[in-house]
Amino acid sequence: MLIVAVLLVTVGAGVSLGLLASSDDGDSSSGSEQRRSAPGTSPSADAASPTPSPTRSYALSKAPQTIPAVDSHTAARGPGWRPAAGERVVVSDSGLADEGRLIAGELGLTYAGRKDDVRAGDVRLALNKRKGANTESYTMAVRAGRVDISGPGEAGVFYGTRTLKQEVHGGGTAPEGVVRDAPAKPVRGFMLDIARKHFTADWIEDRVRELGDLKFNQLGLHFSDDQGFRIESKSHPEIVSQQYLTKAQVQKIVKLAQSRHIQIVPEIDSPGHLGAVIAAHPDLQLRNVNGVATRGAVDISKPAAAEIVDDLLNEYAGLFPGDQWHLGADEYQALVVSNPEASYPQLAAAARKAYGSGATVADLATGWLNGRAATVRADGRTPRAWNDGFFRDTSVQPDKDIQVAYWTGKEIGARLPTAYLSTGRKVINYNDEFLYYVLGEPQTFVYPTGERIYGQWTPRVLRGTTAVPARYDAQILGGSFAVWCDLANSQTQAQVAAGIRMPLRATVQKLWDAGKPQLTWAEFRALADRLDRAVD
Repeated sequence: MLIVAVLLVTVGAGVSLGLLASSDDGDSSSGSEQRRSAPGTSPSADAASPTPSPTRSYALSKAPQTIPAVDSHTAARGPGWRPAAGERVVVSDSGLADEGRLIAGELGLTYAGRKDDVRAGDVRLALNKRKGANTESYTMAVRAGRVDISGPGEAGVFYGTRTLKQEVHGGGTAPEGVVRDAPAKPVRGFMLDIARKHFTADWIEDRVRELGDLKFNQLGLHFSDDQGFRIESKSHPEIVSQQYLTKAQVQKIVKLAQSRHIQIVPEIDSPGHLGAVIAAHPDLQLRNVNGVATRGAVDISKPAAAEIVDDLLNEYAGLFPGDQWHLGADEYQALVVSNPEASYPQLAAAARKAYGSGATVADLATGWLNGRAATVRADGRTPRAWNDGFFRDTSVQPDKDIQVAYWTGKEIGARLPTAYLSTGRKVINYNDEFLYYVLGEPQTFVYPTGERIYGQWTPRVLRGTTAVPARYDAQILGGSFAVWCDLANSQTQAQVAAGIRMPLRATVQKLWDAGKPQLTWAEFRALADRLDRAVD
């Protein structure tokens, strides 16, 4: 006689009902599945559930406890897996050699390369290359004393190794069963202002390792501003600050980031925030009708201003691989006065010459943005710009492929996020209410907390605390937590690392799964503490 029992399992990744079919002697042949709570975010890397090793001596497994939480886990009965000396990491595709060597070293295993044989204790990494699948998705099966991690792309397999690492570090065991996992959002970023404050290469590398383990995939480097220009330059060495990163150091950071499937997104902010460039080229500084210099702004009516910025954009295109570039475009001081045309007649004249008799300074600034977008586009990059670099009621429109980095609603003529989304633009969430860690807490900024991000923010909360309508969700590519160094000496590097630790973990949890987390904040914080102690 066959008895069908209904099993309810509650775990950190979600709550679900599963049917457990049992024979009258109690032998189990399938497990229950637990999924994340967010609707519509299931991974595309579905695979047939492996048959767990039947046994009467093991309880049904519980889902992994990881940050971010996994999408789904199909429970099974069995001992799970834990690393032991002499066991192997093997790959089915030579393209996974880097991922294999990394996890082998982290877990004290032997990297054996590409092998077709099967041994007890193996961790096997494989590509399934399913057409159209999310390349950041993966499946991890723990059964018969082995671990199999597969995915349609190398990034997904890497994320599977991060899940395994979190499960077993500190003497833990990877639970029997199958994890299927994928991120809700394709952009999961951390932005660092290295222009106002010099951060050492070692410190940045430590952040790259931390970000990789948390499944972030972008690191923004804002390396040019009024206070400094922080990366070695061959085309314009005169603008580089006394403390800077050499190109060799940056190349090492880039290589480390690539090994963690993190793309570095460089930012040279213009036409404002160019004080370090202006210090070496004072003839480019914008001056008003009275001859008074305008802080950080270049005179965009002068062709030489565009030439030097384009020189730099082209120079660093070779240093930073990838397809993303941040152009800045925020806080151009010529556009924060009541009458830009009267205050800056040379800009007004240049606008009319370029775009017709009714053109404005805002049109000229939009033309500048489009010009710089064309420069990086020629190097194969998709441009992004801060939302206050997009102006209301201009005759010149920003190029359609420029993504909106939405950070504030405090600028003159501020528009709601829906003003950008309703035109079809893609948006990345940098909400300054939740995601801005501004050293010294100037103006109205306060240090964000992980608890507030975890409890109140989602990628749809672009401005303030109110979410945009769900119909725009697909246009919101993700988000980025940002460290700004306005008062650079307010914290040391160590204090910054400590201060952003829990906000980073809360941010990536909500980017991986925008739904309500299953764990309470206290449970999530305790999990982070346990995982970090295990890694240390």
